Amino acid sequence: MKLPKHLSEKDIRLQVVNVSRQTQLATSLELAGSGARRSRGLLGRKALAPGEGMWIVPCEAVHTFGMQFSIDLVYLDRKHRVRKIRSNVPPWRLSACLVAHSIIELPAGTILETRTQQGDLLEFSPAAQQGDPTHPDV
Repeated sequence: MKLPKHLSEKDIRLQVVNVSRQTQLATSLELAGSGARRSRGLLGRKALAPGEGMWIVPCEAVHTFGMQFSIDLVYLDRKHRVRKIRSNVPPWRLSACLVAHSIIELPAGTILETRTQQGDLLEFSPAAQQGDPTHPDV
């Protein structure tokens, strides 16, 4: 994924909505589109807060070796249709979907809370930023 020169992947925050269920999966989704970001993923973190996550593009398999918490996985095709889901994947596991183009890593329980299922359509948009009138500054 090619970004404008003034932006790095760390600057990109997205929100993702399950259009099929009218539920929000994440309000602050990080983009991991470069090799280094995809390789590091969520390693080194203690947890994901509600609303956080990481979108790994392109990607068809992940591991949770060395992770300190469980995550939910949503595998997407190129049209952002859910191809596979895995809930509450604990550390030290592998998971793959060879027909996936990308994977969203979310806090454990997100799939259940949002009722996300195989076949659902997801929609991505820029997340509200600090200082944005639509973003509640905490």
